[in-house]
Amino acid sequence: MKTNKSFSKRLKVTKNGKLVARKPGFNHFNAKQSRSKQLAGKRSASFTMKNKAKSFLLPFSA
Repeated sequence: MKTNKSFSKRLKVTKNGKLVARKPGFNHFNAKQSRSKQLAGKRSASFTMKNKAKSFLLPFSA
């Protein structure tokens, strides 16, 4: 079984097995946003995923 590399690059698996991902939609065109909104895009959000999909896409993670 192979790990889906394009998907695994977008996520980080924490020590306890939780998934963390960046908020979508903050790649570019941020100049018109307020500074607080720009910085909110840098923060990562917790990411929930069902175990079946997790084992299919990320088989070797914790």
